[in-house]
Amino acid sequence: MYVEINGLTFSYRNAKEKTIQDASIAIEKGEIITILGQSGSGKSTILRLIAGLEMPESGTIKINGQIMTDDATFVSPEKRGVGMVFQDYALFPHMTVAANIKFGLKKMNRYERDARLKEVIDLVGLTGFEKRYPYELSGGQQQRVALARAMAPNPSLIMFDEPFSNLDADLQIKIRDELRDILKKAGITSIFVTHDQEDARAIADRVIMMDHGHIMKTGTPDLILT
Repeated sequence: MYVEINGLTFSYRNAKEKTIQDASIAIEKGEIITILGQSGSGKSTILRLIAGLEMPESGTIKINGQIMTDDATFVSPEKRGVGMVFQDYALFPHMTVAANIKFGLKKMNRYERDARLKEVIDLVGLTGFEKRYPYELSGGQQQRVALARAMAPNPSLIMFDEPFSNLDADLQIKIRDELRDILKKAGITSIFVTHDQEDARAIADRVIMMDHGHIMKTGTPDLILT
């Protein structure tokens, strides 16, 4: 398995209950997983633990054969090779589309940065928008810039935390179909957190249902979602 999570347990300080309780997840390379659950179910905390933004009380996290977290190991977030796309996209308003996407490519030379920019711009369908600023883009275009920025450094895994929550219903339907096509074309392993069953149905190869820190069910959307 490409991503292996075993026995993950975590509590926020002063919390009365465990936020994550003995969670185990296995993800194949190129698979799109949706973690589905209501607010407080622990789904976003799973992303934070995988990204290294929180340290678990116990359990192991392994990505592409490398241990990120166990009893003796904790790899810092910037060394995990994980991309994140947040609810608000977190674009830099004073930077152009091109500058936003190039932001995480500091280790590349200028030629490599320009070549990678062209690749991801083409992939997300924003050719011709390189010199625009975020305020000049629609919500859907901003999301594609956020995706391109997350993809640009060639991460081993991309994670999405409720990325459609700020979009209107019609745009949400259009964008989630586009997102699945882009991720599949790129072959990127992805974890997508949402509380919306229709998002999960449209995007996921497999759905993980969470409730109060527990993984309740795992399976294909047709099997899990009724």
